[in-house]
Amino acid sequence: MAKIFCLGEALIDRLLPWGEDAGRDCLGGAPANGACALARLGSEVGFIGRLGRDRIGEQFAQLFEQRGVDTAGLQWDGDRPSRVVMVQRDASGDRSFGGFEGDQGEGFADEALDAAALPAPLGGAGDWLAVGTIPLAASPSAAALRQAVAAHRSAGGQVVVDVNWRPTFWGLAVDAAPTESVRARMGELLGQAQLLKLAAEEAQALFGSQDPSVVAAMLPQHPGVVITDGAAGVRWSLGPVVGSMPSYPVAVVDTTGAGDAFLAGLLHRFCQEPELLDGASEQRVQAALAFASACGALVCQGAGAIDPQPKEADVLDFISSHPAG
Repeated sequence: MAKIFCLGEALIDRLLPWGEDAGRDCLGGAPANGACALARLGSEVGFIGRLGRDRIGEQFAQLFEQRGVDTAGLQWDGDRPSRVVMVQRDASGDRSFGGFEGDQGEGFADEALDAAALPAPLGGAGDWLAVGTIPLAASPSAAALRQAVAAHRSAGGQVVVDVNWRPTFWGLAVDAAPTESVRARMGELLGQAQLLKLAAEEAQALFGSQDPSVVAAMLPQHPGVVITDGAAGVRWSLGPVVGSMPSYPVAVVDTTGAGDAFLAGLLHRFCQEPELLDGASEQRVQAALAFASACGALVCQGAGAIDPQPKEADVLDFISSHPAG
């Protein structure tokens, strides 16, 4: 089965009020979340990122080892700390990302991902590289991201981009839209993806539409596009197959990491059935999206992004007992 490489940030989500988990520190970061979710589902996965030589870094090293995540691409930084991000949640479990803690004047380790230290080769034909846009916010990590994408594509691999718009990482207000400069940097990356995953508000901000077919048509390579819309469900355009599905109704504790679990579930199924990316079968595509949605729903029922992640058997059990809608 194909291997998946998750490149980008590993950090601490510090859960601020609400509820019993206020003040709790959870290991997180979308690429780290995705790698751990994929490993728990049974996929072969590697993490590529940079951590400080600190307690947080040690915790991630232990977690990756426990989950069976390949860390050949993990870099260590003796000068910069691992990042702590403040996560504000409301009573519905929705969250926003505030400021950071731990910067000692040199920035954070994830911003210093070194292109020269990337593993080579980086995957091969049929393998996936999963990236977000946060590394584009700092010059060193942006250079590493671009090099990794180029190397992976030249080896015949496929790239999935989860936009994961987080204004705070770009030095913008929590509710800011992408600036023209940010949009330009994102556009270069989005134009190289074979699969694009966006939240509905990200699709609206970047493409002026929440229709995945419209988004796909606006990019030169016409990628597969999946748009998640929280409780409203998910919409997709994969080759000739377009569709939508309501979300699973569950009691939400914390939505942090739900999108990462969703994407992990989708990639897990795409590695099992590579033809789904091109929309080989409407029924099988719908089954894959139901699997991904169940992964996200299960994570919403626990605190933090990583601890609630399910095994494949847990997802199948959930689907059999929870009709969507």
